[in-house]
Amino acid sequence: MSGVGKDIEALGFEDALNELEQIVRSLESGEGKLDDAIKSYERGAALKKHCETRLAEAKNRIEKISFTNNGGATTAPADIG
Repeated sequence: MSGVGKDIEALGFEDALNELEQIVRSLESGEGKLDDAIKSYERGAALKKHCETRLAEAKNRIEKISFTNNGGATTAPADIG
């Protein structure tokens, strides 16, 4: 997958997901050449991995805010699963 990753790394989650959806629609249509379909599939796999990574990063940044009995606030990693 060399040559595919650098431009994908620069994409935001929504842009990567939109491109992935376009690739899926294109592959599902069955039109086009086999070589193009293989390249699209490889790019789609890289986009999927990128989206999963971006979601995991976002999940790690989200914190749960809790209030103590004395009115103070604390934060802890959110339990999102």
